[in-house]
Amino acid sequence: MTTGAAGTINYPMEGLVVINLTQIYNGPYATYLMALAGATIIKVEPPGGEPLRRRAVVGGAGLPFAMLNGCKQSIMLDLKSAEGKEALKALAAEADVLVENFAPGAMDRLGLGSATLQAANPKLIYASSSGYGRDGPYANYPAMDLTIQAMSGAIQITGFPDQPPVKAGPAIADFFAGIHLYGAIATALYERERTGVARRLEVSMQDAIYASMSSNFGMHWFTGGKAELTRTGNRHGGLAECPYNVYPTTDGHIALICVGDLHWQALCRVMGRDDLAQHERYQTLKLRVSHMDEVDEIIGAWSAGFDTETIFALLMSAKIPCAPVRGLEEVMEDRNMHARGTLARIQHPEYGEIVVQRSPMRYEGVEDVPLEPSHGLGADTQAVLRSRTSLDEAVLDAIARAAAPKA
Repeated sequence: MTTGAAGTINYPMEGLVVINLTQIYNGPYATYLMALAGATIIKVEPPGGEPLRRRAVVGGAGLPFAMLNGCKQSIMLDLKSAEGKEALKALAAEADVLVENFAPGAMDRLGLGSATLQAANPKLIYASSSGYGRDGPYANYPAMDLTIQAMSGAIQITGFPDQPPVKAGPAIADFFAGIHLYGAIATALYERERTGVARRLEVSMQDAIYASMSSNFGMHWFTGGKAELTRTGNRHGGLAECPYNVYPTTDGHIALICVGDLHWQALCRVMGRDDLAQHERYQTLKLRVSHMDEVDEIIGAWSAGFDTETIFALLMSAKIPCAPVRGLEEVMEDRNMHARGTLARIQHPEYGEIVVQRSPMRYEGVEDVPLEPSHGLGADTQAVLRSRTSLDEAVLDAIARAAAPKA
């Protein structure tokens, strides 16, 4: 940790107060990263909770909420009520950042848009994220990770060429947007520190995912759009690397890539096939790409004679980029991530022992923010409003009554 002038412990975002109206994955991840950098995150949820919390009644759907909403305070406000609006305005008046990922225009219709809140607090950074942005022809399209993957082309390029397209397994559109949202907020905070200007900013999920498909766009451009080279299975998206694939083992699969000719020569030695290193069909990257099916067949026939652990050790000893294709249990128990403290086990009051992640961003000399479980819906409402606002008792009482369980 860094130490301030008075000997106090400081985190990079310590002292920042963030009003978090976000839901599902996108905004909650951005604000979780801020919480792990030391910011105070006040999560505002509607009666009944945000959709991801409500989804917890289905199977293991409670874990994602717990993973993304630890280290945050939870308050419940009905923003359609006069008291809820007044409370949010009071909180925003003293905050540094407000983050929301509602449909464009939703906050304006509530009378809580950026113009209103920033007029009352010129130092407030107003951050929003949506599927397609607020100023284009798609602005009013409803958007979720699945639909953004489809619209962006991610689904079309995922899978095998002789099979229907499939979505990427992870929620890539949501989390790419969340990462960009965090970066945009950090950038706006930096500008405010230098100039005093507090911006309104936004991140579109569609915009955030585009650059990740660079390899695919490269191939499309190279062919002049004449060849609709879309799904490449486990091969390189631009078909510009070989070998680059997932190969069978006796008990699973191994992912392997030779970035250049030196890796290829090392692989040939490991396979006991020095003859292939200088073969007229495989000697260079360009040649290997031209004979990709043959290269994959040779490697697959070799790899199928080993169990995954053994072949992984062989390849790593030769410094060939590779990795076993692992299951979710193995990933959650990953010894590297646990050793680094990236993953940790905590006791959650609702779910028992769970594995949660810390921030991928590390700051030298700064210890990790202590992890704490996600709070119950509205658990901090009265404490937060009484400590951070001067709302009348009548307003506080009305909010408390609205939050009380119905008979």
